Amino acid sequence: MIGISPLFETAPPPRTPQQTVPAPRLEIRDLTRAFAGRGVVSGVSLKVMPGQVTCLLGPSGCGKSTTLRIIAGVDRQDAGGVYVDGAPISEAGLHMPPEERGIGLMFQDFALFPHLDVARNVGFGLKGPKAEIRARVESLLDKVGMRRHIDRYPHELSGGEQQRVALARALAPSPRILLMDEPFSGLDDRLRDDIRDETLAVLKAEGTAVLLVTHEPAEAMRMADEIALMRDGRVVQYGAPYNIYNAPTDREAAAFFSDINVIEGTVQGALCDTPFGDFLTPGLPDGTEVEIVIRPQHLKIDFDRQGRGPNPTTREGTPAAGTVERARFLGASSLVEFRMDHDGEILRASVPSVFLPKPGTRLWLMMRRDRCFVFPKRRAG
Repeated sequence: MIGISPLFETAPPPRTPQQTVPAPRLEIRDLTRAFAGRGVVSGVSLKVMPGQVTCLLGPSGCGKSTTLRIIAGVDRQDAGGVYVDGAPISEAGLHMPPEERGIGLMFQDFALFPHLDVARNVGFGLKGPKAEIRARVESLLDKVGMRRHIDRYPHELSGGEQQRVALARALAPSPRILLMDEPFSGLDDRLRDDIRDETLAVLKAEGTAVLLVTHEPAEAMRMADEIALMRDGRVVQYGAPYNIYNAPTDREAAAFFSDINVIEGTVQGALCDTPFGDFLTPGLPDGTEVEIVIRPQHLKIDFDRQGRGPNPTTREGTPAAGTVERARFLGASSLVEFRMDHDGEILRASVPSVFLPKPGTRLWLMMRRDRCFVFPKRRAG
């Protein structure tokens, strides 16, 4: 047999060197903490990379601040470990003192020294030649827009200005990690968004790994690269803000980020029959009670046509009738409350315009199918 050589021989692909995955700047593994026998933190794990902002988000008492205190070293876990650049700083048999951890702290009260001017507040604790310390202080104050106030004292500054100085002071020692516990809660709403955006820009420029604690979903969404949603001492969902918002793990997770409407039903043949039509319930056995969750902004309102509503569509299902209870103008949108014909329950629809129908007006609602979440109903207790 005569072999035939190909016109072109394919060279084997070049061997690429094995890439080393960098260690997280901060990692916590299975942190557990209890007080008087009551679990406050239960198996919390997460990673924060350099330059990344991760948010611990949840209601008061869910374990956020306790987790932060353990990382800072001012409290100690019952089990689990804390690691910086892959090296343990707190685990069984090891508890590095707070001052040796290279971790910066920033809290809601700012805690500036009242007897020191801005320059000495920012430079407090820095070691080295005075000229180098002064240069570092001036550089940071430039970044936070406070250079012109370098000789002023805290009582001469507004709350927003004090917050900027506190940020500069926290970053002055070039910490590998910055822990922030509700740092913007003392600011008024108008100022808060600007300060948060400015702070985020400075943190990104410094390349600091940030763990931010807040109970405000809007703050977490605005600042975080990753959100760890906590409840009862546990992380119930972890991911990018877009994913956390648009794919909540349960009804409570959806409700934490916005108002919700809930329609209840029972599974039969992988479907749940509702006045808005059938909803798919894959994987749930017949007889399962479910809750269909939809946010007010994803309800569509249509007019009554002599007792009839719009035609059903694949995207928005079957229309259901309701009567306006009240309508409120909220500035950028209007919120309209309906009492539904089929069960007398209240549903709320948000409309991005001035739409204020009078109480008693009969209208029809339709539900965006791609914006609905179906969850098994949780039993009380």
